Amino acid sequence: MVASSPELSASPHQLRWSLSSMRRRIWLVSAAVVLVSVTGLVLCWLDPAVGFPLRPGLDFTGGTQIQLERNCGSSCSELKTVEAQELIRSLELPEEPDTTPPNLSAPRVQLLDGGQSLSLRLPTLTAGQGQAVIRGVEPLAGPLIEGGQAVDTIGPSLGGQLLRSSLISLLVAFSGIAVYISFRYDRRYALLALGALAHDVTIVCGLFAWLGLLLQLEVDSLFAVSLLTIAGYSVNDTVVVFDRIRERRREMEELSLSQQVDQAVSATLTRTLYTSGTTLMPLLALIFFGGSTLVWFATALAVGVVVGSWSSIALAPSLLTLWDRSSRA
Repeated sequence: MVASSPELSASPHQLRWSLSSMRRRIWLVSAAVVLVSVTGLVLCWLDPAVGFPLRPGLDFTGGTQIQLERNCGSSCSELKTVEAQELIRSLELPEEPDTTPPNLSAPRVQLLDGGQSLSLRLPTLTAGQGQAVIRGVEPLAGPLIEGGQAVDTIGPSLGGQLLRSSLISLLVAFSGIAVYISFRYDRRYALLALGALAHDVTIVCGLFAWLGLLLQLEVDSLFAVSLLTIAGYSVNDTVVVFDRIRERRREMEELSLSQQVDQAVSATLTRTLYTSGTTLMPLLALIFFGGSTLVWFATALAVGVVVGSWSSIALAPSLLTLWDRSSRA
């Protein structure tokens, strides 16, 4: 005689979590967070300084970014971004033949690594103009580490091409997920899985819209990569839960759909939490120890993992129980 696994032998009275009794609170929490996220996206779009739902970075708009490493030992003297911006506005850059003089009226300055490095976001500059900016900023931010300077320039046409490529890759990925789920499940499951995916992506984008408004944080091509990763993670978690719901529907036909969903979620809850926890550990390590280059990429992934787990074990299954109520009506 083959022993059944604890998950398959769970009875309706052995629930770790009764989802059906909490679904209204689940819907309220998700609706509130999505509303705040959409508000951030709209406000960012209406901001004249941005003009997009998210503040686009150098990868998408083009321009010159200058990274400076300050030679100040274990601690750096206090440097205010406002002072650096005012200094850059006052600079007179050398004129280059056949080029339009750059407009330095709205420079973007960020202090990184506890003030030990400085990031300047400027319009497209020539090599000589970039060096002139470094020489002009050094009296305020210096002394600077010799060789610790990086100047990256992306033309407007290349930035526009990267933006189009990122949007196309996201569209193709989401379309592929939609087709796969539609073939694997019936219409109800496919609709809810795509709704959970949209829920997760909206919240992550909303968070970065608010960060763009409050901290002038820009999104780059790494952010597009994080959205693709979040989409795959979210759908994977949702598919696991939906597979377990289908098993419970076959094994426990005498129960209502709400009870079957409760049983399935209870059986997968531990697995989902363990998977999310182990995924978050390296992401938290990147956030705290990975440096300024990866911190926001890891932050987007970490938020996506948390939100994706929530939508997979709470939101999507709780919405599935609506069909149970409609079938009884």
